[in-house]
Amino acid sequence: MSDFDSLAQIVISGDFGGAKTLTQKMIDNGVDPLEIINQGLMAGMNVVGVRFKAGDMYVPEVMMSARAMSTGIELVKPLIADKDMPSAGKVLIGTVKGDLHDIGKKLVVMMMESAGFEIIDLGVDIDPATFVKGVKEHKPQVIGMSALLTTTMLSMKDTVEALKKEGLRDTVKIIIGGAPITQGFADQIGADGYAPDAATATELCRRLIA
Repeated sequence: MSDFDSLAQIVISGDFGGAKTLTQKMIDNGVDPLEIINQGLMAGMNVVGVRFKAGDMYVPEVMMSARAMSTGIELVKPLIADKDMPSAGKVLIGTVKGDLHDIGKKLVVMMMESAGFEIIDLGVDIDPATFVKGVKEHKPQVIGMSALLTTTMLSMKDTVEALKKEGLRDTVKIIIGGAPITQGFADQIGADGYAPDAATATELCRRLIA
Protein backbone atom coordinates (compact mmCIF):
# COMPACT_ATOMS: atom_id res chain seq x y z
CA MET A 1 0.00 0.00 0.00
CA SER A 2 1.38 3.42 -0.95
CA ASP A 3 1.74 6.23 1.59
CA PHE A 4 -1.13 8.00 -0.23
CA ASP A 5 -3.43 4.99 0.28
CA SER A 6 -2.33 4.67 3.91
CA LEU A 7 -3.03 8.37 4.50
CA ALA A 8 -6.47 8.07 2.90
CA GLN A 9 -7.26 5.08 5.16
CA ILE A 10 -6.08 7.01 8.23
CA VAL A 11 -8.46 9.87 7.33
CA ILE A 12 -11.35 7.41 6.80
CA SER A 13 -10.70 5.90 10.24
CA GLY A 14 -10.55 9.35 11.87
CA ASP A 15 -7.07 8.83 13.33
CA PHE A 16 -5.75 12.41 13.72
CA GLY A 17 -2.53 11.30 15.46
CA GLY A 18 -1.79 8.96 12.56
CA ALA A 19 -2.65 11.69 10.03
CA LYS A 20 -0.17 14.05 11.69
CA THR A 21 2.62 11.46 11.83
CA LEU A 22 2.27 10.17 8.25
CA THR A 23 1.78 13.64 6.72
CA GLN A 24 4.96 14.84 8.46
CA LYS A 25 6.86 11.75 7.27
CA MET A 26 5.74 12.40 3.67
CA ILE A 27 6.76 16.07 3.92
CA ASP A 28 10.18 15.03 5.31
CA ASN A 29 10.55 12.60 2.38
CA GLY A 30 9.99 15.43 -0.09
CA VAL A 31 6.55 14.36 -1.36
CA ASP A 32 4.77 17.12 -3.31
CA PRO A 33 2.47 18.94 -0.81
CA LEU A 34 -0.38 19.19 -3.33
CA GLU A 35 -0.21 15.45 -3.96
CA ILE A 36 -0.38 14.82 -0.20
CA ILE A 37 -3.61 16.83 -0.15
CA ASN A 38 -5.22 15.53 -3.34
CA GLN A 39 -4.12 11.89 -3.39
CA GLY A 40 -4.04 11.29 0.37
CA LEU A 41 -6.08 13.59 2.59
CA MET A 42 -8.88 14.59 0.20
CA ALA A 43 -9.01 11.14 -1.40
CA GLY A 44 -9.82 9.72 2.04
CA MET A 45 -12.44 12.37 2.74
CA ASN A 46 -14.11 11.69 -0.62
CA VAL A 47 -14.65 8.07 0.49
CA VAL A 48 -16.09 9.36 3.78
CA GLY A 49 -18.56 11.51 1.82
CA VAL A 50 -19.75 8.52 -0.20
CA ARG A 51 -20.10 6.31 2.90
CA PHE A 52 -21.91 9.05 4.85
CA LYS A 53 -24.41 9.52 2.03
CA ALA A 54 -24.99 5.76 1.86
CA GLY A 55 -25.65 5.65 5.62
CA ASP A 56 -22.51 3.59 6.32
CA MET A 57 -20.91 6.36 8.40
CA TYR A 58 -22.50 8.72 10.93
CA VAL A 59 -21.99 12.35 11.94
CA PRO A 60 -19.49 11.73 14.82
CA GLU A 61 -17.32 9.53 12.54
CA VAL A 62 -17.45 12.09 9.72
CA MET A 63 -16.38 14.81 12.15
CA MET A 64 -13.41 12.71 13.30
CA SER A 65 -12.40 12.07 9.68
CA ALA A 66 -12.68 15.80 8.90
CA ARG A 67 -10.50 16.56 11.92
CA ALA A 68 -7.89 14.02 10.77
CA MET A 69 -7.86 15.60 7.30
CA SER A 70 -7.56 19.11 8.78
CA THR A 71 -4.63 17.98 10.96
CA GLY A 72 -2.75 16.94 7.82
CA ILE A 73 -3.71 20.03 5.84
CA GLU A 74 -2.46 22.35 8.61
CA LEU A 75 1.01 20.77 8.28
CA VAL A 76 1.03 21.01 4.49
CA LYS A 77 -0.50 24.49 4.13
CA PRO A 78 2.65 26.54 4.96
CA LEU A 79 4.47 24.75 2.11
CA ILE A 80 1.94 25.84 -0.50
CA ALA A 81 1.46 29.36 -1.84
CA ASP A 82 -2.18 30.42 -1.48
CA LYS A 83 -2.53 30.67 -5.24
CA ASP A 84 -1.57 27.00 -5.59
CA MET A 85 -4.00 25.76 -2.94
CA PRO A 86 -6.63 23.79 -4.89
CA SER A 87 -10.02 25.52 -4.69
CA ALA A 88 -13.21 23.95 -5.96
CA GLY A 89 -14.98 27.32 -5.63
CA LYS A 90 -16.23 29.81 -3.07
CA VAL A 91 -19.39 29.22 -1.02
CA LEU A 92 -21.11 31.67 1.35
CA ILE A 93 -23.16 29.81 3.95
CA GLY A 94 -25.43 30.64 6.88
CA THR A 95 -28.45 29.61 8.93
CA VAL A 96 -31.32 32.01 8.17
CA LYS A 97 -32.85 34.72 10.35
CA GLY A 98 -34.64 33.50 13.48
CA ASP A 99 -32.91 30.12 13.40
CA LEU A 100 -30.02 29.29 15.75
CA HIS A 101 -29.38 25.70 14.64
CA ASP A 102 -25.77 25.07 13.77
CA ILE A 103 -24.88 21.36 13.73
CA GLY A 104 -26.14 20.56 10.21
CA LYS A 105 -24.53 23.69 8.81
CA LYS A 106 -21.21 22.88 10.51
CA LEU A 107 -21.23 19.42 8.96
CA VAL A 108 -21.88 20.93 5.51
CA VAL A 109 -18.98 23.36 6.06
CA MET A 110 -16.64 20.52 7.07
CA MET A 111 -17.62 18.34 4.09
CA MET A 112 -17.28 21.22 1.63
CA GLU A 113 -13.91 22.32 3.01
CA SER A 114 -12.80 18.70 2.76
CA ALA A 115 -13.75 18.77 -0.92
CA GLY A 116 -11.59 21.87 -1.51
CA PHE A 117 -14.21 24.61 -1.36
CA GLU A 118 -13.39 27.97 0.19
CA ILE A 119 -16.14 28.59 2.75
CA ILE A 120 -17.33 31.88 4.22
CA ASP A 121 -19.49 30.86 7.19
CA LEU A 122 -21.72 33.74 8.28
CA GLY A 123 -23.03 31.82 11.30
CA VAL A 124 -26.64 31.60 12.51
CA ASP A 125 -29.65 33.98 12.57
CA ILE A 126 -28.52 35.65 9.33
CA ASP A 127 -30.92 38.17 7.81
CA PRO A 128 -31.31 38.78 4.04
CA ALA A 129 -29.31 42.05 4.19
CA THR A 130 -26.29 40.20 5.64
CA PHE A 131 -26.42 37.60 2.88
CA VAL A 132 -26.58 40.43 0.32
CA LYS A 133 -23.62 42.18 1.96
CA GLY A 134 -21.70 38.88 1.97
CA VAL A 135 -22.26 38.39 -1.76
CA LYS A 136 -21.05 41.93 -2.52
CA GLU A 137 -17.98 41.54 -0.32
CA HIS A 138 -16.85 37.96 -1.05
CA LYS A 139 -18.26 37.33 -4.57
CA PRO A 140 -19.06 33.63 -3.96
CA GLN A 141 -20.24 31.31 -6.72
CA VAL A 142 -22.78 29.67 -4.39
CA ILE A 143 -24.89 30.69 -1.38
CA GLY A 144 -25.98 27.93 0.99
CA MET A 145 -28.91 28.63 3.34
CA SER A 146 -29.99 26.35 6.17
CA ALA A 147 -33.18 26.27 8.27
CA LEU A 148 -34.37 23.73 10.83
CA LEU A 149 -37.67 25.41 11.74
CA THR A 150 -40.70 25.72 9.47
CA THR A 151 -41.20 29.23 10.87
CA THR A 152 -37.82 30.42 9.54
CA MET A 153 -38.06 28.86 6.05
CA LEU A 154 -39.63 31.99 4.59
CA SER A 155 -36.49 33.97 5.36
CA MET A 156 -34.92 31.97 2.50
CA LYS A 157 -37.52 33.41 0.13
CA ASP A 158 -36.86 36.91 1.51
CA THR A 159 -33.14 36.45 0.86
CA VAL A 160 -33.73 35.39 -2.75
CA GLU A 161 -35.97 38.45 -3.22
CA ALA A 162 -33.35 40.74 -1.62
CA LEU A 163 -30.69 39.45 -4.01
CA LYS A 164 -33.01 40.08 -6.96
CA LYS A 165 -33.69 43.61 -5.74
CA GLU A 166 -29.95 44.34 -5.57
CA GLY A 167 -29.39 42.89 -9.06
CA LEU A 168 -27.22 40.11 -7.65
CA ARG A 169 -29.43 37.05 -8.18
CA ASP A 170 -27.88 36.11 -11.52
CA THR A 171 -24.32 36.34 -10.16
CA VAL A 172 -24.70 33.46 -7.70
CA LYS A 173 -26.25 29.99 -7.38
CA ILE A 174 -28.47 29.38 -4.33
CA ILE A 175 -28.83 26.05 -2.53
CA ILE A 176 -30.96 25.37 0.53
CA GLY A 177 -31.30 22.59 3.09
CA GLY A 178 -32.49 21.60 6.56
CA ALA A 179 -35.10 19.28 8.06
CA PRO A 180 -38.30 20.99 6.80
CA ILE A 181 -36.91 21.88 3.34
CA THR A 182 -37.96 20.04 0.18
CA GLN A 183 -37.17 20.22 -3.52
CA GLY A 184 -40.68 21.62 -3.98
CA PHE A 185 -39.95 24.53 -1.64
CA ALA A 186 -36.64 25.18 -3.42
CA ASP A 187 -38.51 25.38 -6.75
CA GLN A 188 -41.18 27.59 -5.22
CA ILE A 189 -38.73 30.26 -3.98
CA GLY A 190 -36.50 30.09 -7.04
CA ALA A 191 -33.44 28.42 -5.49
CA ASP A 192 -31.05 26.55 -7.79
CA GLY A 193 -31.00 23.38 -5.71
CA TYR A 194 -31.90 21.50 -2.54
CA ALA A 195 -29.67 19.12 -0.58
CA PRO A 196 -31.00 16.72 2.07
CA ASP A 197 -27.54 16.14 3.59
CA ALA A 198 -23.95 17.42 3.68
CA ALA A 199 -22.58 14.98 1.09
CA THR A 200 -25.33 15.90 -1.40
CA ALA A 201 -24.76 19.62 -0.76
CA THR A 202 -21.08 19.16 -1.66
CA GLU A 203 -21.92 17.30 -4.88
CA LEU A 204 -24.55 19.89 -5.76
CA CYS A 205 -22.03 22.74 -5.40
CA ARG A 206 -19.57 20.89 -7.60
CA ARG A 207 -22.27 20.49 -10.29
CA LEU A 208 -23.50 24.08 -10.09
CA ILE A 209 -19.99 25.57 -10.29
CA ALA A 210 -18.90 23.25 -13.11
